[in-house]
Amino acid sequence: MNYQETIDYIFSALPMFHRVGPAAYKPNLDNTLALAGAIGNPEKNLRCIHIAGTNGKGSTSHMLASVLQEAGFRTGLYTSPHLKDFRERIRVNGEMVSEEWVAHFVTGNKKIFDKISPSFLR
Repeated sequence: MNYQETIDYIFSALPMFHRVGPAAYKPNLDNTLALAGAIGNPEKNLRCIHIAGTNGKGSTSHMLASVLQEAGFRTGLYTSPHLKDFRERIRVNGEMVSEEWVAHFVTGNKKIFDKISPSFLR
């Protein structure tokens, strides 16, 4: 799939609250754990900071990533939603991932996504 086909697949195949309502919400981590396991549990080799709460998560995340980058750390940042381009959600050292990276990741894991049916949140 090319980038546009990948984005079309993501927004048509994966359950999203605005399209399917409460059925998109998964009250547990089953899908998250299944997806992480299917791609080799990359989270086990990362140092992560999870920012939660009602307001300010995006601002706090971007500020913290910037501070860590200035201190010499390599950073990965996932935020949601995006404004114009899906790739705004995924940044490495402040730069959006490439269209090719998104297409390659989704195409390479499409069978897993189809089986697990994760939402954007889980």
